[in-house]
Amino acid sequence: MFHLYLTVAYLYVLWRFVFPLPASRAVRAGVGVTLLLVSKYHLLNVVFFGNMWAPELPFVAVLLLGWAFCAFVLLTVFLLLLDLSWLLQRAFRRGGDRQATQTRWHLGAACAAAVLSAVGVSYAIDVPEVHRVDLEVSGLPPQFDGFRLVQLSDLHLSPLFPATWSRAVVDRTNALAPDLILITGDLIDGSTEARRSDVAPLGDLRAAHGVFGITGNHEYYFDYGQWRPVFTRLGIQMLDNAHAVVTRNGARLTVAGITDAAAASYGHASPDLATALRGAPADARTILMSHRPNGAAANAAQGVDVQLSGHTHGGMVRGLDLVARPANEGLVSRGYRVGSMQLYVSNGTGLWMGFPIRLGVPSDCDLQPASTERPT
Repeated sequence: MFHLYLTVAYLYVLWRFVFPLPASRAVRAGVGVTLLLVSKYHLLNVVFFGNMWAPELPFVAVLLLGWAFCAFVLLTVFLLLLDLSWLLQRAFRRGGDRQATQTRWHLGAACAAAVLSAVGVSYAIDVPEVHRVDLEVSGLPPQFDGFRLVQLSDLHLSPLFPATWSRAVVDRTNALAPDLILITGDLIDGSTEARRSDVAPLGDLRAAHGVFGITGNHEYYFDYGQWRPVFTRLGIQMLDNAHAVVTRNGARLTVAGITDAAAASYGHASPDLATALRGAPADARTILMSHRPNGAAANAAQGVDVQLSGHTHGGMVRGLDLVARPANEGLVSRGYRVGSMQLYVSNGTGLWMGFPIRLGVPSDCDLQPASTERPT
């Protein structure tokens, strides 16, 4: 369906933007073919690289291709908004804008799309700033008051987010002197061989009580069976429907993780919270890592105190985040209260190179100090 939607978008842009251009037939044909190739960026990746997720191209190439595709998407949205405004004008008064006026608006929309895409892509590939959040957990032992937890999510290490970027993220994370580092999925885009140098800096992550991770959907696209031992060698303890107990001055905290919903399609275990919590101490508060925010209400009902998720990238573009809401139960960006449980949905440390843009939705390196909240 993804490629079908892009085909429909291309035909719409061809009809509303390319055909009316005040230019020669050759120029319009050139623009039309260029936009066709840009709209089929991901399909061409499947043809030439075997998948749409991580074409192994030089950094400059994927940067320019990402900019072009994001500009195409923005142009489509702008044209739709312009057409909607003209339809509303016609509904309330006779006539409408002449073709020449519409053409000027269309050209302006194309320029705005190109500029905003450049700005958004430049923001997307920056090393994220630290976003600090206080988690007030009812019944949390006082030994964990001020416990410093760093959440990394959706790093998507790839040709667009290479070793230099991951090194900068690791250095910024370690500078926070965290007690615990939790990585909530989508660490990589690419094979173990292609990403060997890009993931290597993750081996230098340091936290007093360890580094834990879970899978996102993208780990399964690139053979999680091969990636799991790599993550383990890097010092990341993967919690695949499993938990670990963190002890601090005699008090205990359960850190659990579940697999991603994509797992079953690739021969791995489906997410199973009951299995993840089996044998966990009944008197310990529970932090759950779940790549997707979906199912938060059910997780809260099973006694989870805090859920940390990612996957949505915060919607990436303010306004377009409305598209992401229905697929994620309305849970897209940062803090929510779901029953008695706190849910935090990270905007993501990186993002997928197939749509590398951020406009009004900053990336996250999340520092979350825990604190106690006494029941009243």
